[in-house]
Amino acid sequence: MGESVAEATITSWLKEVGDTIEMDEPVLEIATDKVDSEVPSEVDGKLVEKLFEADDVVKVGQTIAIIETDGEVEDSSVEGEEDNEPEEAAEVAETVETAKSTATGGSTEDFSDSSRFYSPLVKNIAKEENISLEELESIEGTGKEGRVTKNDILDYVENRGKQSKKASEAKSKSTETKGMAAGVSKQPEPVVSGEDEIVEMTRMGKMIAHHMVESVQKSAHVQSFIEVDVTNIWNWRNKHKAEFQKKEGEKLTFTPIFMEAVAKAIRDFPMINISVNEDATKVIKKKNINLGMAAALPDGNLIVPVIKNADRLNLVGMAKAVNDLANRARQNKLKPDEIQGGTYTVTNVGTFGSIMGTPIINQPQVGILALGAIRKMPAVIETPEGDFIGIRYKMILSHSYDHRVVNGALGGQFVQRVAQYLEGFDKDREI
Repeated sequence: MGESVAEATITSWLKEVGDTIEMDEPVLEIATDKVDSEVPSEVDGKLVEKLFEADDVVKVGQTIAIIETDGEVEDSSVEGEEDNEPEEAAEVAETVETAKSTATGGSTEDFSDSSRFYSPLVKNIAKEENISLEELESIEGTGKEGRVTKNDILDYVENRGKQSKKASEAKSKSTETKGMAAGVSKQPEPVVSGEDEIVEMTRMGKMIAHHMVESVQKSAHVQSFIEVDVTNIWNWRNKHKAEFQKKEGEKLTFTPIFMEAVAKAIRDFPMINISVNEDATKVIKKKNINLGMAAALPDGNLIVPVIKNADRLNLVGMAKAVNDLANRARQNKLKPDEIQGGTYTVTNVGTFGSIMGTPIINQPQVGILALGAIRKMPAVIETPEGDFIGIRYKMILSHSYDHRVVNGALGGQFVQRVAQYLEGFDKDREI
């Protein structure tokens, strides 16, 4: 799963109990953050137990299924061990049953409609205590990223009766002001007519919505914009793209050139390559420059694969990394670890014709750069012989940054440095 991945959500089982499975055949599908992956079997055999169900969150390293194999086991037993076999078998069966009970719980209550992650233990406690999804959503989590822990839900259960009594008393006291309070505290439900279509958001859509709201609430977003003349880059790429394709077997797009400039600028301004701890009291300076590259998926959602140690790649290496991640993102073949560990993100809004944008920061990072569309523009060209009007290829860079830790000077200087690297691109550069 990768070193930075701690847990995954089971999205669906591809095999049922009793099915025969071949080695490397997919058994189930899992999801981590925004990536869906298949989990293959390590052996030939038959699936005899499923210890978790769809939508359960499983920690890396936990057993998720039992597969019975037909392979012969080498006989290395010694005299006297035969008598212990029934006892050992009973212990194994008891362990499997215990794991199965812990994983599935004793109720059929389903919490899959929630956009929050809940561990199997929390779900089981909720089911046993008949806690509804609405109640579970209202519990304030103290775990990582606000997740509900075992202690959180146990505290809620312990104080549940008291809270209900207080809520009832508060309700009776506020009868006269109910109309006004409702208008302020609760968002009115949208009116649905007979011709409207209600579409369930996808799992990824729910997660993106949650991340976007969380980012806006957490970071003080501010933007800086700068116009860049990329005529030299435009002409250089047109001159070398056919040669590059023939020599490297890869398409030469503008993205790796822009990524190269961003990596150089981050090296010049390392305080852009930081994150902030949960209570916003400490800054974490990142050693590696890992560039996130926002990519559009066929279903309209976005995913952000990460180019690790981007500042160490030359242009050919950057082009190969960009093309590989983009292609596998569209085919839904990214590995979970390949969207983890980003320290700064670049998004290309120009792909859709936008000349600029105000992107939302990808937490826990503190900055994101939007690349606008490249357009032919009339421009004043300064020469030793005087100024004249010419046609140039220009674009706008939009830099969103977290004003809690990145002030206007740093935010502006960083995007200016990116522009300087792009405008100073060597038009005689060799591949």
